Amino acid sequence: MAVSEPIYLDYQATTPLAPEARLAMLPYLESQFGNPHSAHAMGRVAAAAVELARDRVASLLPSDGRTFFTSGATEAINWAIKGSMAPGKVLAVSAIEHAAVLDTAAWLGGQGVTVVTLPVNAEGLIDVDKAAGLLPKRVDLMCVMQVNNEIGTIQPVAELAALAHARGGLLLCDAVQAYGRLAAPVGADMIAISAHKIHGPKGIGALWLRDGVRPEPLLHGGGQQGGLRSGTLAPALCAGFGVAAALAAENVGADEAHICALADHLWARLGDGWKCNGSRAARWPGNLNISQEGVDIARLMSDVRGVMFSAGSACASGSGRPSHVLQAIGLPVAAAKSSIRLGLGRYTTMEQVERAADLINDAVHQQRQWGA
Repeated sequence: MAVSEPIYLDYQATTPLAPEARLAMLPYLESQFGNPHSAHAMGRVAAAAVELARDRVASLLPSDGRTFFTSGATEAINWAIKGSMAPGKVLAVSAIEHAAVLDTAAWLGGQGVTVVTLPVNAEGLIDVDKAAGLLPKRVDLMCVMQVNNEIGTIQPVAELAALAHARGGLLLCDAVQAYGRLAAPVGADMIAISAHKIHGPKGIGALWLRDGVRPEPLLHGGGQQGGLRSGTLAPALCAGFGVAAALAAENVGADEAHICALADHLWARLGDGWKCNGSRAARWPGNLNISQEGVDIARLMSDVRGVMFSAGSACASGSGRPSHVLQAIGLPVAAAKSSIRLGLGRYTTMEQVERAADLINDAVHQQRQWGA
Protein backbone atom coordinates (compact mmCIF):
# COMPACT_ATOMS: atom_id res chain seq x y z
CA MET A 1 0.00 0.00 0.00
CA ALA A 2 1.35 3.44 -0.95
CA VAL A 3 2.47 5.66 1.91
CA SER A 4 0.75 9.05 1.94
CA GLU A 5 2.91 12.14 1.63
CA PRO A 6 3.28 13.94 4.97
CA ILE A 7 1.06 16.95 5.51
CA TYR A 8 3.08 19.92 6.73
CA LEU A 9 1.13 22.23 9.07
CA ASP A 10 3.96 23.83 11.05
CA TYR A 11 4.61 27.06 9.14
CA GLN A 12 5.36 28.99 12.35
CA ALA A 13 8.35 26.75 13.01
CA THR A 14 9.76 26.98 9.48
CA THR A 15 8.63 27.12 5.87
CA PRO A 16 9.58 25.06 2.81
CA LEU A 17 12.39 26.59 0.79
CA ALA A 18 10.95 28.25 -2.30
CA PRO A 19 12.29 26.65 -5.51
CA GLU A 20 13.18 30.12 -6.80
CA ALA A 21 15.24 30.82 -3.68
CA ARG A 22 17.09 27.52 -4.04
CA LEU A 23 17.98 28.29 -7.67
CA ALA A 24 19.22 31.74 -6.71
CA MET A 25 21.55 30.20 -4.11
CA LEU A 26 23.19 27.58 -6.30
CA PRO A 27 25.75 29.76 -8.17
CA TYR A 28 27.19 30.99 -4.87
CA LEU A 29 27.53 27.42 -3.60
CA GLU A 30 29.28 26.34 -6.80
CA SER A 31 31.22 28.53 -9.24
CA GLN A 32 30.74 31.96 -7.64
CA PHE A 33 32.09 31.05 -4.21
CA GLY A 34 34.08 34.24 -3.62
CA ASN A 35 34.22 36.06 -0.30
CA PRO A 36 32.00 39.16 -0.63
CA HIS A 37 34.54 41.14 1.39
CA SER A 38 37.40 40.44 -1.04
CA ALA A 39 38.46 43.13 -3.52
CA HIS A 40 39.06 40.86 -6.53
CA ALA A 41 36.55 40.07 -9.29
CA MET A 42 34.95 37.04 -7.61
CA GLY A 43 34.62 38.99 -4.38
CA ARG A 44 32.95 41.87 -6.21
CA VAL A 45 30.44 39.49 -7.83
CA ALA A 46 29.61 38.05 -4.42
CA ALA A 47 29.36 41.52 -2.90
CA ALA A 48 26.95 42.61 -5.62
CA ALA A 49 24.75 39.59 -4.87
CA VAL A 50 24.74 40.50 -1.18
CA GLU A 51 23.74 44.09 -1.85
CA LEU A 52 20.99 43.08 -4.27
CA ALA A 53 19.65 40.74 -1.60
CA ARG A 54 19.88 43.49 1.03
CA ASP A 55 17.82 45.81 -1.20
CA ARG A 56 15.18 43.12 -1.72
CA VAL A 57 14.91 42.35 1.99
CA ALA A 58 14.82 46.07 2.83
CA SER A 59 12.02 46.71 0.32
CA LEU A 60 9.54 45.24 2.83
CA LEU A 61 10.85 47.40 5.68
CA PRO A 62 10.58 51.16 6.36
CA SER A 63 12.67 53.37 4.08
CA ASP A 64 14.25 55.45 6.85
CA GLY A 65 16.75 52.87 8.06
CA ARG A 66 19.35 50.28 7.15
CA THR A 67 19.20 46.48 7.08
CA PHE A 68 22.02 44.36 8.52
CA PHE A 69 22.28 40.64 7.85
CA THR A 70 22.67 38.33 10.85
CA SER A 71 22.73 34.58 11.42
CA GLY A 72 19.04 34.67 12.27
CA ALA A 73 16.44 36.49 14.33
CA THR A 74 17.88 35.23 17.62
CA GLU A 75 21.16 37.01 16.91
CA ALA A 76 19.31 40.10 15.70
CA ILE A 77 17.24 40.24 18.90
CA ASN A 78 20.24 39.65 21.16
CA TRP A 79 22.20 42.35 19.35
CA ALA A 80 19.35 44.87 19.53
CA ILE A 81 18.68 44.30 23.24
CA LYS A 82 22.18 43.79 24.60
CA GLY A 83 23.53 46.56 22.42
CA SER A 84 20.99 49.00 23.88
CA MET A 85 21.17 48.02 27.53
CA ALA A 86 23.53 48.76 30.42
CA PRO A 87 23.25 48.50 34.22
CA GLY A 88 20.67 50.95 35.52
CA LYS A 89 18.64 51.03 32.29
CA VAL A 90 15.01 49.90 32.03
CA LEU A 91 13.84 47.17 29.64
CA ALA A 92 10.13 46.43 29.09
CA VAL A 93 9.01 43.17 27.47
CA SER A 94 5.62 41.62 26.88
CA ALA A 95 4.81 38.42 28.74
CA ILE A 96 4.40 36.48 25.48
CA GLU A 97 7.63 37.34 23.70
CA HIS A 98 9.81 34.68 22.08
CA ALA A 99 12.45 33.04 24.27
CA ALA A 100 15.12 35.04 22.43
CA VAL A 101 13.67 38.15 24.09
CA LEU A 102 12.64 36.70 27.45
CA ASP A 103 15.85 34.77 28.09
CA THR A 104 17.96 37.78 27.09
CA ALA A 105 15.87 39.97 29.40
CA ALA A 106 16.31 37.49 32.25
CA TRP A 107 20.08 37.46 31.72
CA LEU A 108 20.21 41.26 31.68
CA GLY A 109 18.15 41.33 34.87
CA GLY A 110 21.13 39.71 36.56
CA GLN A 111 23.43 42.37 35.11
CA GLY A 112 21.76 45.36 36.78
CA VAL A 113 19.08 46.08 34.17
CA THR A 114 15.54 46.68 35.45
CA VAL A 115 13.09 44.45 33.57
CA VAL A 116 9.37 45.25 33.46
CA THR A 117 7.01 42.57 32.13
CA LEU A 118 3.84 43.76 30.41
CA PRO A 119 0.88 41.37 30.82
CA VAL A 120 -1.62 40.46 28.11
CA ASN A 121 -5.34 39.85 28.25
CA ALA A 122 -7.19 36.62 27.47
CA GLU A 123 -6.84 37.32 23.73
CA GLY A 124 -3.09 37.76 24.03
CA LEU A 125 -3.19 41.53 23.51
CA ILE A 126 -1.34 44.19 25.49
CA ASP A 127 -3.66 46.83 26.93
CA VAL A 128 -1.79 50.05 26.15
CA ASP A 129 -3.38 52.02 29.00
CA LYS A 130 -2.57 49.29 31.53
CA ALA A 131 0.96 49.09 30.17
CA ALA A 132 1.37 52.83 30.66
CA GLY A 133 0.36 52.43 34.29
CA LEU A 134 2.96 49.73 34.89
CA LEU A 135 5.91 51.50 33.30
CA PRO A 136 8.24 53.87 35.12
CA LYS A 137 8.70 57.42 33.84
CA ARG A 138 11.79 56.35 31.91
CA VAL A 139 11.95 53.29 29.67
CA ASP A 140 15.05 52.73 27.57
CA LEU A 141 13.79 49.88 25.38
CA MET A 142 10.47 48.11 24.87
CA CYS A 143 10.25 44.74 23.07
CA VAL A 144 6.98 43.73 21.43
CA MET A 145 6.24 41.00 18.88
CA GLN A 146 4.19 42.04 15.87
CA VAL A 147 2.61 38.57 15.47
CA ASN A 148 2.95 36.01 18.24
CA ASN A 149 4.54 32.76 17.12
CA GLU A 150 2.30 30.53 19.25
CA ILE A 151 -1.16 32.08 19.04
CA GLY A 152 -0.89 34.47 16.09
CA THR A 153 -2.03 37.55 18.01
CA ILE A 154 -1.26 40.86 16.26
CA GLN A 155 -0.16 43.49 18.76
CA PRO A 156 -0.92 47.26 18.53
CA VAL A 157 2.73 48.01 17.79
CA ALA A 158 2.21 51.62 16.69
CA GLU A 159 0.51 52.56 19.98
CA LEU A 160 3.15 50.75 22.04
CA ALA A 161 5.94 52.42 20.06
CA ALA A 162 4.38 55.80 20.83
CA LEU A 163 4.29 54.84 24.51
CA ALA A 164 7.96 53.81 24.45
CA HIS A 165 8.93 57.04 22.71
CA ALA A 166 6.94 59.10 25.23
CA ARG A 167 9.02 57.47 27.99
CA GLY A 168 12.25 58.39 26.20
CA GLY A 169 12.98 54.93 24.83
CA LEU A 170 13.11 52.83 21.68
CA LEU A 171 10.95 49.96 20.47
CA LEU A 172 12.31 46.66 19.16
CA CYS A 173 9.78 44.63 17.19
CA ASP A 174 10.23 40.91 16.61
CA ALA A 175 8.51 40.79 13.22
CA VAL A 176 9.60 37.25 12.35
CA GLN A 177 6.04 35.93 11.94
CA ALA A 178 4.77 39.09 10.22
CA TYR A 179 7.52 39.97 7.77
CA GLY A 180 6.41 39.41 4.18
CA ARG A 181 2.81 38.92 5.31
CA LEU A 182 1.81 42.19 6.98
CA ALA A 183 2.95 45.77 6.54
CA ALA A 184 6.12 46.66 8.47
CA PRO A 185 5.44 47.63 12.10
CA VAL A 186 4.77 51.36 12.39
CA GLY A 187 6.92 53.27 14.86
CA ALA A 188 9.49 50.56 15.50
CA ASP A 189 13.11 51.65 15.87
CA MET A 190 14.56 48.16 15.41
CA ILE A 191 13.00 45.20 13.59
CA ALA A 192 14.20 41.58 13.73
CA ILE A 193 13.33 39.18 10.89
CA SER A 194 14.28 35.70 9.67
CA ALA A 195 14.58 34.19 6.17
CA HIS A 196 13.33 30.68 6.88
CA LYS A 197 9.89 31.92 7.94
CA ILE A 198 9.25 33.29 4.41
CA HIS A 199 10.46 30.34 2.30
CA GLY A 200 14.10 31.38 2.47
CA PRO A 201 17.07 29.42 3.83
CA LYS A 202 17.85 28.77 7.48
CA GLY A 203 20.89 30.41 9.02
CA ILE A 204 20.22 34.01 8.00
CA GLY A 205 18.10 36.84 9.35
CA ALA A 206 18.38 40.59 9.63
CA LEU A 207 18.11 43.53 11.98
CA TRP A 208 16.67 46.75 10.61
CA LEU A 209 17.83 49.90 12.39
CA ARG A 210 16.13 53.25 12.04
CA ASP A 211 18.50 56.03 10.96
CA GLY A 212 20.42 57.25 13.99
CA VAL A 213 19.86 54.07 16.03
CA ARG A 214 23.15 52.26 16.64
CA PRO A 215 23.21 49.51 19.25
CA GLU A 216 26.67 48.47 20.35
CA PRO A 217 27.99 45.57 18.25
CA LEU A 218 27.40 42.08 19.60
CA LEU A 219 30.20 40.61 17.46
CA HIS A 220 33.67 42.04 16.98
CA GLY A 221 36.16 41.04 14.33
CA GLY A 222 36.61 42.13 10.75
CA GLY A 223 34.39 45.19 10.90
CA GLN A 224 32.04 44.05 8.15
CA GLN A 225 28.67 45.77 7.58
CA GLY A 226 29.91 49.17 8.64
CA GLY A 227 31.58 47.82 11.75
CA LEU A 228 28.23 47.05 13.38
CA ARG A 229 28.09 43.34 12.59
CA SER A 230 31.41 41.63 11.97
CA GLY A 231 31.62 38.30 10.19
CA THR A 232 31.91 37.01 6.63
CA LEU A 233 28.51 36.99 4.96
CA ALA A 234 27.31 33.96 3.00
CA PRO A 235 26.26 35.18 -0.48
CA ALA A 236 24.19 32.04 -1.07
CA LEU A 237 22.12 32.60 2.07
CA CYS A 238 21.76 36.30 1.31
CA ALA A 239 20.65 35.56 -2.27
CA GLY A 240 18.08 33.03 -1.08
CA PHE A 241 16.74 35.49 1.50
CA GLY A 242 16.52 38.22 -1.12
CA VAL A 243 14.56 36.12 -3.59
CA ALA A 244 12.24 34.88 -0.82
CA ALA A 245 11.57 38.51 0.15
CA ALA A 246 10.87 39.45 -3.47
CA LEU A 247 8.46 36.52 -3.79
CA ALA A 248 6.71 37.53 -0.58
CA ALA A 249 6.24 41.06 -1.90
CA GLU A 250 4.93 39.75 -5.22
CA ASN A 251 2.54 37.23 -3.67
CA VAL A 252 1.43 38.98 -0.48
CA GLY A 253 -2.21 39.41 -1.55
CA ALA A 254 -2.58 35.97 -3.09
CA ASP A 255 -0.86 34.31 -0.13
CA GLU A 256 -3.16 36.01 2.38
CA ALA A 257 -6.33 35.14 0.44
CA HIS A 258 -5.20 31.53 0.10
CA ILE A 259 -4.33 31.21 3.78
CA CYS A 260 -7.59 32.84 4.92
CA ALA A 261 -9.57 30.36 2.83
CA LEU A 262 -7.56 27.44 4.23
CA ALA A 263 -8.00 28.65 7.82
CA ASP A 264 -11.76 29.06 7.50
CA HIS A 265 -12.11 25.61 5.96
CA LEU A 266 -9.83 23.96 8.53
CA TRP A 267 -11.70 25.52 11.45
CA ALA A 268 -15.05 24.42 10.01
CA ARG A 269 -13.76 20.91 9.29
CA LEU A 270 -12.41 20.46 12.82
CA GLY A 271 -15.89 21.24 14.13
CA ASP A 272 -17.23 21.44 17.66
CA GLY A 273 -15.13 20.50 20.64
CA TRP A 274 -12.14 22.66 19.79
CA LYS A 275 -11.51 26.04 21.43
CA CYS A 276 -9.43 28.72 19.72
CA ASN A 277 -6.66 30.10 21.93
CA GLY A 278 -6.05 33.82 21.55
CA SER A 279 -7.93 36.41 19.56
CA ARG A 280 -10.03 35.29 16.59
CA ALA A 281 -10.09 38.82 15.13
CA ALA A 282 -6.64 40.29 15.83
CA ARG A 283 -4.60 37.36 14.60
CA TRP A 284 -2.69 36.11 11.58
CA PRO A 285 -5.07 33.53 10.04
CA GLY A 286 -2.26 31.12 9.19
CA ASN A 287 -1.84 30.37 12.89
CA LEU A 288 -4.58 28.25 14.47
CA ASN A 289 -3.84 27.42 18.11
CA ILE A 290 -6.60 25.22 19.50
CA SER A 291 -7.32 23.09 22.54
CA GLN A 292 -9.71 20.36 23.55
CA GLU A 293 -10.22 19.36 27.16
CA GLY A 294 -8.59 16.14 28.21
CA VAL A 295 -6.73 15.43 24.98
CA ASP A 296 -3.31 13.82 25.43
CA ILE A 297 -1.26 15.83 22.96
CA ALA A 298 1.80 13.56 23.04
CA ARG A 299 -0.40 10.61 22.17
CA LEU A 300 -2.23 12.64 19.52
CA MET A 301 1.03 13.57 17.81
CA SER A 302 2.12 9.93 17.90
CA ASP A 303 -1.19 8.71 16.46
CA VAL A 304 -1.20 11.32 13.67
CA ARG A 305 2.40 10.98 12.53
CA GLY A 306 1.53 11.84 8.94
CA VAL A 307 0.59 15.40 9.93
CA MET A 308 3.40 17.71 10.93
CA PHE A 309 1.99 20.05 13.58
CA SER A 310 3.18 21.42 16.88
CA ALA A 311 2.30 21.50 20.55
CA GLY A 312 3.75 25.02 20.77
CA SER A 313 6.92 26.86 19.89
CA ALA A 314 9.51 24.71 18.14
CA CYS A 315 12.16 26.35 20.32
CA ALA A 316 10.50 24.94 23.47
CA SER A 317 9.52 21.59 21.98
CA GLY A 318 10.27 18.66 24.24
CA SER A 319 10.75 20.78 27.36
CA GLY A 320 7.67 19.26 29.00
CA ARG A 321 6.73 22.69 30.35
CA PRO A 322 3.35 24.23 29.53
CA SER A 323 3.52 27.14 27.12
CA HIS A 324 4.31 30.46 28.80
CA VAL A 325 2.16 32.14 26.13
CA LEU A 326 -0.92 30.05 26.90
CA GLN A 327 -0.41 30.53 30.62
CA ALA A 328 -0.08 34.29 30.10
CA ILE A 329 -3.51 34.44 28.43
CA GLY A 330 -5.02 32.64 31.41
CA LEU A 331 -5.28 29.03 30.28
CA PRO A 332 -5.02 26.51 33.12
CA VAL A 333 -2.02 24.18 32.89
CA ALA A 334 -4.24 21.26 31.83
CA ALA A 335 -5.74 23.27 28.95
CA ALA A 336 -2.33 24.56 27.90
CA LYS A 337 -1.08 20.98 27.75
CA SER A 338 -4.10 20.00 25.63
CA SER A 339 -3.37 22.56 22.90
CA ILE A 340 -1.96 22.20 19.40
CA ARG A 341 -0.79 24.72 16.82
CA LEU A 342 -1.66 24.27 13.16
CA GLY A 343 0.30 26.47 10.76
CA LEU A 344 -0.76 27.18 7.17
CA GLY A 345 1.17 28.67 4.29
CA ARG A 346 1.71 29.23 0.59
CA TYR A 347 2.13 25.58 -0.34
CA THR A 348 -0.65 24.15 1.85
CA THR A 349 -3.58 22.73 -0.12
CA MET A 350 -7.27 22.48 0.69
CA GLU A 351 -7.08 18.69 0.38
CA GLN A 352 -4.30 18.64 2.96
CA VAL A 353 -6.25 20.62 5.56
CA GLU A 354 -9.29 18.40 5.04
CA ARG A 355 -7.22 15.24 5.47
CA ALA A 356 -5.39 16.66 8.49
CA ALA A 357 -8.61 17.70 10.23
CA ASP A 358 -10.12 14.27 9.69
CA LEU A 359 -7.00 12.47 10.97
CA ILE A 360 -6.77 14.67 14.05
CA ASN A 361 -10.46 14.31 14.87
CA ASP A 362 -10.36 10.54 14.34
CA ALA A 363 -7.40 10.26 16.71
CA VAL A 364 -9.18 12.37 19.35
CA HIS A 365 -12.27 10.18 18.97
CA GLN A 366 -10.15 7.08 19.57
CA GLN A 367 -8.76 8.68 22.73
CA ARG A 368 -12.28 9.39 23.95
CA GLN A 369 -13.45 5.87 23.09
CA TRP A 370 -10.60 3.98 24.69
CA GLY A 371 -9.67 6.47 27.37
CA ALA A 372 -6.68 8.75 27.42
